[in-house]
Amino acid sequence: MATETGTRAGRQAVAEAGTVVVDGAHVVTVGGAEYPVGHVVASGGIITHVGPGPAPGVPGARVIDGRGCLATPGLVNAHHHLFQWATQGMFADATLFEWLAGSYEVWSRLDAETVADTTTAGLTWLALSGCTTAADHHYLFPRGREGIADAEVAAARAVGLRLELACGAMDRGRSAGGLPPDSVVEDTDAALARTAATLDAHHDPSPAAMTRVAVAPCSPFTVSPELMSESARLARAAGVRLHTHLAETRDEEEQCRAEYGCTPVEYADKLGWLGDDVWVAHAVHLSDTAIARISASGTGVAHCPSSNARLGAGVCRATELLEAGVAVGLGVDGAASSELTRLVGELRQAVLTARARKGPRALSARQALHMATLGGARCLGRDDHLGSLEPGRLADIALWRVDGFGHDSVDDPVVALVFGPDAPLEHLLVGGATVVERGEPRTVSAEEAAAAGRRAHRRLVVDR
Repeated sequence: MATETGTRAGRQAVAEAGTVVVDGAHVVTVGGAEYPVGHVVASGGIITHVGPGPAPGVPGARVIDGRGCLATPGLVNAHHHLFQWATQGMFADATLFEWLAGSYEVWSRLDAETVADTTTAGLTWLALSGCTTAADHHYLFPRGREGIADAEVAAARAVGLRLELACGAMDRGRSAGGLPPDSVVEDTDAALARTAATLDAHHDPSPAAMTRVAVAPCSPFTVSPELMSESARLARAAGVRLHTHLAETRDEEEQCRAEYGCTPVEYADKLGWLGDDVWVAHAVHLSDTAIARISASGTGVAHCPSSNARLGAGVCRATELLEAGVAVGLGVDGAASSELTRLVGELRQAVLTARARKGPRALSARQALHMATLGGARCLGRDDHLGSLEPGRLADIALWRVDGFGHDSVDDPVVALVFGPDAPLEHLLVGGATVVERGEPRTVSAEEAAAAGRRAHRRLVVDR
């Protein structure tokens, strides 16, 4: 279901990348070897060489001095809600259901202009934290507001990050026992038709795609069983991935048991919502049986430690999921439930929460880096092309300064990156093209991104 426009955008980005060499860095490939002094060479947006020692001479190449830096794959944000940038800091002491109930009233004013601005601000912020691919779960399409998905895709291309648009929907409002007001939910057939149209317009299945679309109804307490099951059929007919929230809170489990007589994971299983083409967000409240079923089905999990802590939802059993062979990625989650959280900071948060539960060997620095790169790529079904610095993969590279005050006192640069405060981002490449350089965004300026975020906040919150 490739679109000509989307494929052309990906090819243009590759064509503009030229040949780039990162030389002299500590290179952590994630999927393979680690080189204390090494190099990465990319041409046309694709990695061609990775190895120890100085890089081979490449006439006409752009050379990036990697001395004093750690080179990793670009980070993959496996779950986000960019539109929430406009409503950060609200309902700060609420439970998830309380926070959602209050937020929906504000979000009901969402439109394409606001989404363009929140996408610009949110993705630029993610880029500054080493993110090269972001899965954005956008499930709110107020009636009568057109062009929301188009606005998000256009803004993402301007920033220059890869976007996995998890195109969501809600068809269960308060009158049907759901959480959101009826004004922000859709008719089931209309939601399916809009999702199919978004797939046709924006999904690009090519390896270097800048935009892919997944089918992503919001959650069991905002979506009818009919929309869940029909969405699964739509996604599988189109050959795209499925995404939803699952098992985030005890409230969700109690509601699911009361309405359907089963746990959230059992409910998802009944509706065809477990499989190797599915990844779910949060998965905090899982029994051993649920973990075994998720593992056997090949379902992935986006672990969002800061958001789950902020809302008091609990701690995902990430250690047990990894031990069971589940693909676990890291997600920032909503900008309004994880205020200004940087994706690189989620590595530290994941380690600390795991160790608070299970002791100092529960999760290592390198396991956290794996989750934030190859684990997230597995969740998105892109681990053949993203998440590791290897020849043939896309040249999505983060270069972190680890020779400055504080970080330079830690001998292991991966430990310095994960355990310490955020390391300065020296360079960020997406398909070999520069998005961040010396801590400054180069596609959309920091001033432009900040102004976009302020405009969105003013429209939704201040001027209501």
